[in-house]
Amino acid sequence: MSDRIRTLEQAVTKLDDRELKRFAAWFAAYQERVWDGQIARDASAGKLDFLIEEARSERTAGTLMDL
Repeated sequence: MSDRIRTLEQAVTKLDDRELKRFAAWFAAYQERVWDGQIARDASAGKLDFLIEEARSERTAGTLMDL
């Protein structure tokens, strides 16, 4: 494990309850932004095109279900 990770872990364990809740909320939002960025990059690169084709095939076959 890297020294940076150890340092972060040690810092997090020293947070009080209020700080930990605030950090957890920030980190969850950060992870969402990272995930959204990855999805956007994958979509732009065509890595998700198979999902569109699958949906089109199911619609043509009459097996596509509404969510």
